Amino acid sequence: MSKYYCLIAGLPTITLDDTKPTFTVAEFTHEIEPELSVADKDLLRWYLLKYDNLNLLASLRNQALFDEKGVYTEADLKDICEMMENEDRPPQSIDVPTYFITFIREYFARFETTETFGKQSLDDRLSALYYNEATDCDNEFLAEWFALNLNIGNIMTAANCRKYGLDPAQYIIGDNELASQLRKLIAQQILPTTNSQDYLNELLMISEEKDLMMREKRLDVLRWNWLEDYTYYKTFDIEALITYILRLEMIERWITLDKAGGEQTFRKLVGGMKRESQHILKNFKDNNK
Repeated sequence: MSKYYCLIAGLPTITLDDTKPTFTVAEFTHEIEPELSVADKDLLRWYLLKYDNLNLLASLRNQALFDEKGVYTEADLKDICEMMENEDRPPQSIDVPTYFITFIREYFARFETTETFGKQSLDDRLSALYYNEATDCDNEFLAEWFALNLNIGNIMTAANCRKYGLDPAQYIIGDNELASQLRKLIAQQILPTTNSQDYLNELLMISEEKDLMMREKRLDVLRWNWLEDYTYYKTFDIEALITYILRLEMIERWITLDKAGGEQTFRKLVGGMKRESQHILKNFKDNNK
C-alpha cells in the first residue's frame, strides 16, 4: 500500500466544530485523486459511490439532479441504465459495481412482473445492496467504517420502529448479524442489550435522545472519535486521506445547518464526550483486530 508522507504532512488540522474548513469535500477529493495509486483510487471509489447511488436513483426517476462528486458522469449513468433496460447487461466500456447491476435489474423487473423489493423503498433497497457489498470490500478500515454506519442507521431506525410500532422489515437494511437480530427483536418490541460491537450500548443511549439535532451531533462525535482511533497507526496511508474526507463531510454538513441555538452546547459536548467515547472506541478496535 502506498504512503503519502508529503501530502498528509501538509494537511491543516480540522475539528468537528470548524466553521470554515480549508477544503470542501469536492475540492480535496479532486486535489488528491491524481496522487493516488491505482489500488488506492479503487478504495476511494467505495466512498464516492454513495453519491452515485443518489445520481442513479435520480437518473432512473428522470430527475434533473446530479452530484458531480460521484464516480460516474451523467452520460455514464444514462448509458448504464439504457443498456441494462434494453440488453440486461452493463456497457463493456464502463466498470459497474455488482450491486448496481442487481438493483437496476430489480428496478426494471418491477414494471414487468409482480416482483418487488418487499416492503422496502427504492432508496433503502439500493442502500442495502451498497452496504452488503461495501462491508465485504478488501480494505479492513473501509469495511469496518461501512459496518459502523450501517449499524448506526439500523439502531436509530430500530428505536423508531419500537417507539412507533413500525414494521422493522420495511426500514432496517442490510444482511449483517445485527440487522437480522434487530428485525427479530423489534417484532417483540425490544432492543438488544449486548453485542460484539462495543459501541452498541452508546448507540442505544443516543437513540433515546429526544432532541434530534443533539442526537445527530452525538452520532458524529462517535464517528469522529472512531476514525481517530482506527487510523491512529495509519498516519500516512490511504486510510488517513479517506478519514480526512469523511471528517470534511461531517463539517460541511453541520455548516449547512442552523447552529445558532446549539453551537455552544455542541462545543461542550465534543469536549465532554471525546474522553468518554475514546475508551469505548478503543475497546472496539482492540476487539476487532
